[in-house]
Amino acid sequence: MRQPGAYSNLLSGGKMGPHSLPLARIKKIMKKSGEDVKMISGEAPIVFSKACELFIEELTKRAWAMTLQRKTRTMHKEDVAAAVMETDIFDFLVGLVSHTPNPSATLES
Repeated sequence: MRQPGAYSNLLSGGKMGPHSLPLARIKKIMKKSGEDVKMISGEAPIVFSKACELFIEELTKRAWAMTLQRKTRTMHKEDVAAAVMETDIFDFLVGLVSHTPNPSATLES
């Protein structure tokens, strides 16, 4: 019987599974990353899943801070864009975010 690997306890606060993000989808993305990538261990997608969770959590916290600065209680894409623009570690996302005005934001003012 196969024993759990070193990274099996990363998710769910030390418990094994269920995983928050679909591991099959992560593995598919990993295989598409290059034609040289053919074999992926079962633990690699688990590590990527945890990394994605941490990334989403950090970006959400920073976007929520932008939401609070606007004195609203609903996070919008502009909050996420502002968080990306104001945080150096998210520079790789600058090309993905745009500062298009939100039609509902003008109604709230």
